[in-house]
Amino acid sequence: MVSPAIDNLVAQLTRLPGVGTRTAHRLAFHLLRAPKDEALALASAVQDVKERVRFCKECGNLTEEELCSICEDARRDRTIVCVVEQPVDLISVERTHEYRGLYHVLGGALSPLDGVEPEHLRIDELLGRVERNGIEEVVLATNPNMTGEATAAFLADRLRGRVRVTRLASGLPVGGDLEYADEVTLGRALSGRREI
Repeated sequence: MVSPAIDNLVAQLTRLPGVGTRTAHRLAFHLLRAPKDEALALASAVQDVKERVRFCKECGNLTEEELCSICEDARRDRTIVCVVEQPVDLISVERTHEYRGLYHVLGGALSPLDGVEPEHLRIDELLGRVERNGIEEVVLATNPNMTGEATAAFLADRLRGRVRVTRLASGLPVGGDLEYADEVTLGRALSGRREI
């Protein structure tokens, strides 16, 4: 009942993660009501980011330069590398202000069912960095789900004997209640307990 242009916009918006048809319709009609310069500013920002942003040649983070600001920062501890699946995970770790080492972005997680094999990720680049850069510790910060755990196990196996390999602790969230914790989470919290 609407124009083909609106249908196309809705179809493109539904391709975004977490955007269903209803949300896409709301966004499309919001853009139609917005001043033309506002809507075109959004289109320009999308075009600009697609043209200018690329992956850091060292770690795989997003950057507009050859190296990202983290890799260029001389104050970073260059003996430790935190391995994450995606650049958004790197941002989450950075927000803690607890980690001062370098990063390595894999570009995903192993998932044979989805066709993601080791050669599709930046695993060889990680192994090369460990060999040539004097790295002493690799922190595996993949997601605590099936693919993330499989990726961490694969990496730990490949890195064993070359470097110290650690994994982010997992367990109960701060402010959580024991009665609502699932068995796996509670089990990990018990096995990862530490002295206080």
